[in-house]
Amino acid sequence: MSTGTIVLLVVLAILIAGTVALYFFGRRMEKKQAEQKEQMDAVAQTVTMMVIDKKKLKLKDAGFPAIVVENTPKYLRRSKVPVVKAKIGPQIMTLMCDAEVFPLIPVGGKPIKAVLSGIYITSVKGIRGSLEKPQPKKKFMDRFKKEKK
Repeated sequence: MSTGTIVLLVVLAILIAGTVALYFFGRRMEKKQAEQKEQMDAVAQTVTMMVIDKKKLKLKDAGFPAIVVENTPKYLRRSKVPVVKAKIGPQIMTLMCDAEVFPLIPVGGKPIKAVLSGIYITSVKGIRGSLEKPQPKKKFMDRFKKEKK
């Protein structure tokens, strides 16, 4: 056998081993995510709130309790998370939000019903009517295309 064939077989074996390892790792992570979703659904409660402000902030800058920051993995502490400051009853709270729900949350005087699981907002509904969905951002190539009339 030539050295080129041996190198090709070794690279192929490494790629197959990596693919198999990623498959089993992905399956394990899916099971873990399903268990966490069940736990969040079990403790979920619906509340009426008025949103004061919403931003994407770093976890340590958001003003969460110290135990929340300590229990977050180190590689996620520097990433920006969607944060909502809302008035729930007489109390003003800082809440974390799901990334898909964050654009739907209105800021200002519109009350909403939100499903909370601890300090995490999982879904929102408008009390008076439906919530407005924001316009999707234009993709890079769509900016250069002319509009058809």
